[in-house]
Amino acid sequence: MKTFKELVYERPDLEKEKGRLEAYRKKIGQAETWTELRNAILEQEKASRHVRTMYSLACIRNSMDTTDRFYDEEVAVLNRQQKELELYRKEAGKALLDSPFLEEVEKEFGPLYVKNLGSAQRLSSPEAVEDTVREAELIQEYNRVISACHTEFEGEDCNFSGLMKHMQSTSRPTRQKAFRAWAGLYESVSGKLDEIYDRMVEVRKRQAEKLGFDSYISLVYARMERYDYTPEDVKQFRNQVKKYLVPLCERLFQEQTARLGLEKLSWYDEGLTSLEGNAVPRGNREQMVARAGEMYRELSPETGEFFDFMTEHELFDLDGRVGKQPGGYCDFLQEENAPFIFANFNGTSGDVDVLTHEAGHAFEAYTAGRIYPLASMVWSTSEIDEIHSMSMEFFTYPWMEKFFGEKADQYRKSHLAQTLEAVPYMVAVDEFQHRVFEENLDARGRRKAWKELEQTYLPWRDYDGNEFLGNGGFWMQKLHIFVNPFYYVDYALAQTGAFEFYRKMGENREKAWADYVKLCRLGGSHGYFETLSLAGLSSPFLESTVKETAEFLEKKLF
Repeated sequence: MKTFKELVYERPDLEKEKGRLEAYRKKIGQAETWTELRNAILEQEKASRHVRTMYSLACIRNSMDTTDRFYDEEVAVLNRQQKELELYRKEAGKALLDSPFLEEVEKEFGPLYVKNLGSAQRLSSPEAVEDTVREAELIQEYNRVISACHTEFEGEDCNFSGLMKHMQSTSRPTRQKAFRAWAGLYESVSGKLDEIYDRMVEVRKRQAEKLGFDSYISLVYARMERYDYTPEDVKQFRNQVKKYLVPLCERLFQEQTARLGLEKLSWYDEGLTSLEGNAVPRGNREQMVARAGEMYRELSPETGEFFDFMTEHELFDLDGRVGKQPGGYCDFLQEENAPFIFANFNGTSGDVDVLTHEAGHAFEAYTAGRIYPLASMVWSTSEIDEIHSMSMEFFTYPWMEKFFGEKADQYRKSHLAQTLEAVPYMVAVDEFQHRVFEENLDARGRRKAWKELEQTYLPWRDYDGNEFLGNGGFWMQKLHIFVNPFYYVDYALAQTGAFEFYRKMGENREKAWADYVKLCRLGGSHGYFETLSLAGLSSPFLESTVKETAEFLEKKLF
């Protein structure tokens, strides 16, 4: 494989791809033996990997520089292509479902593969293509708006990520000043973000209507392959978080308020864990990647091989910069069997979090991608995929001295506390999205709903008199609401699995690691509950799971 920067992008020929998929559909119907059908499936798989790799390559390079007009335009073209090709893939899937060799298909590729083929028949139609294309265009528009935000702060040109670094300063006036600049950036584009989101909600509702779903929530649950649980189950999970985890978070923030010598904790104080300053990683990006390589080689042979592959082929873009899409993610270049890690380093402990969290995703994709013949079997559903990433954060705890030196213990304790403190926010984001679509909320209604949810799930939250955030504007800073609707609760569900792995590490580290590797090797070959069971993990929908998680964390943190 070449390095990432050497990979050549070429726009797939849409008509050629349509013809190939139509030929594939015919081959399915004409197959006289299982061997003929299997060969046709694998031949189609090879060709489709190239198309999807070109799509991933364009999307990654677009996110690396949202001002690059070439890749911005290519992503727009490819979004339309993908939606048109979905209709042809749907017809090929129908042919497989009608095949006399369906039993052999299920035996070879698993019952989940066949179930997904059936579900896909409901998820696209010619009538909905324009709306799905429009949704993708709105996501691009959102990314351009948010990536263009920057301001000068103490002589430095800062985007959102850069300002977050200053909100961890030991100087409270600096934190407050950075907070006001950060809030001001969001407020300056809030009208545009409201307008974009209004259009997103409408286009998503139209998709559901045209595809025959009773609501967008039902559509998105089907798209996310949530076969094993319902919105009502998620509601009960949110209630358990409120019952067992919110009180623990309140105690943590009360302790932090006292530790910082404050009468009241404001939002810009939440990120500072000690008067002496947070644990921050030593060295530059190259040094941190080198230390991560040492860590993964010591962790296990499998992770060492994986990370050496990542560094050899330069499968990272880690530096934060103006014009770059915010946040972090892991993508997978199917044709190369190669993960790619995207991040925005800003000199905080979050840089190490990325090298463990996103590397968890990447390790799973690298592992499963070398096992399964179909790319659709590499990733699992998101609430499983986030266990891969969040658990890796805990499995790498013993190596934190490499990054933080004598402050490694401080990092480990603050990281554990922050992973717990994030869970109520995650479920608040989920309930917010349910309310948006269930109650048809406008811009004012969204702010009112978010303020109410903060009082329920984040009762400690205080914005120091900032009118925009105090009146419910904070919801706007969550990228997932715009880009990955209804995804965010998956982090909360997955965090219970990661906490369970952390508990098991203390009981028998070798067995816990073996179970984790098994989870990664399962990829997307089984359903949600079955995957949890095979990896020895509990269902987060059981009240006992959340209660036991709270009891474990209470012992570790207090």
